[in-house]
Amino acid sequence: MTVPKKTDLEIRDEVLAELRWETRVLPTEVGVEVSNGIVTLSGTVDSWAKKAAAREAARRVWGVYDVANDVVVRIPDANRPTDAEVAASVRTALEREVLVPDHRVQTTVSDGVVTLEGEVDYWSQAEDAERAVRTLVGVIGISNLLKVENVAIEQEVQRAIIGALNRHAARAARHVKVEVAGSGATVTGYVDSWAERTAVVGAVRGTHGITSVEDMLAIW
Repeated sequence: MTVPKKTDLEIRDEVLAELRWETRVLPTEVGVEVSNGIVTLSGTVDSWAKKAAAREAARRVWGVYDVANDVVVRIPDANRPTDAEVAASVRTALEREVLVPDHRVQTTVSDGVVTLEGEVDYWSQAEDAERAVRTLVGVIGISNLLKVENVAIEQEVQRAIIGALNRHAARAARHVKVEVAGSGATVTGYVDSWAERTAVVGAVRGTHGITSVEDMLAIW
């Protein structure tokens, strides 16, 4: 049986409802518009963590294809730390994050925007590094330029990806094809929701040796 698609109005109402349940951001801080399943978020918040939380809330709603996060982070001058203070906090946060090889991560802070550079072993480590710093006071943006060390052998990576998909996204994997070239993977096919899309792409990104993923999945 084919599940009917939601209208843009239904999606908008459900995103607003999800924002009301999201304790990390006030629903009054974020505006929501929807066009053809694409959600645009607007408004002003006082931390990068709130902006990220709003995006995550929208992505949890079934029927959302993509999210354009136009929320602006603006920190009152009286509460805004200097870039040097932010940089010190970033370094401390990375050192405390046991899943991140902090000695291989270089950081730069400019006007509250944190740039992460260097090489890590897994894509998940790059995501953990970003997650470790996004809640820090004074961070208004993150540019994650971390690269995954290229240690891929194509056939081994292909087998690892198939195993990961079967473990973490078995139902979605039936309609998904993964092609590996060197250390890059291209994911095509279709899934039923953003959650399935996240599970599939996450399984690919978490495979040792994959340094880039081209996500060409469609949501039906």
